[in-house]
Amino acid sequence: MDRQTLAAYDLDAVAYAKDWLGQPSPVDLQEVVERFFVRGGTSADIGCGCGREVAWLHANGFSAMGFDASDGLLNEARQKYPSLKFAHAELPELRGIGTFDNVLCETVIMHLDHKQIAPSVRRLFDIVKPSGILYLSWRVTEGADERDAQGRLYAAFDPAVVLAELKTATVLLDEEAVSASSGKKIHRLVVKKPGLEIRD
Repeated sequence: MDRQTLAAYDLDAVAYAKDWLGQPSPVDLQEVVERFFVRGGTSADIGCGCGREVAWLHANGFSAMGFDASDGLLNEARQKYPSLKFAHAELPELRGIGTFDNVLCETVIMHLDHKQIAPSVRRLFDIVKPSGILYLSWRVTEGADERDAQGRLYAAFDPAVVLAELKTATVLLDEEAVSASSGKKIHRLVVKKPGLEIRD
């Protein structure tokens, strides 16, 4: 993670959690998950923030665990959803994480330095089980990289950088849309990992 971005999330974790939980429900994200995720499969939310999507996944039949690089946001998630599982993990390494049928990474990778984007996408795809699903989205920034008033990085990059790391996958969804929750323009990808070959 970009260190300045991570510091901003740790410093104001309570305010960010309150803001996210106060936003409209992400019905577009939920519809995509319902459409493509492996029902009954294990799920990971990478960059789970305050745990909102982990709670929704768990409540809707997707056994889910949340991971985030911000200890401040993880504390908020654990307080809000004490019965759910959350752990520290940071892109691109995601150390200590197993594999999952479904991996969700919603608006996270735009907070990475350019050189970390490709290895992060590769690592996200690595933790998807054969025949599993990766949902990946990022906030679209036109032109040059930007930082907001809190210092959070919003990297501007070509989607081809992401797609190049997913060339063995089947692309199920590739679109730009306005998030129903944040109201920001995002790029959204859903891909399926190849299954295991059965040899005679």
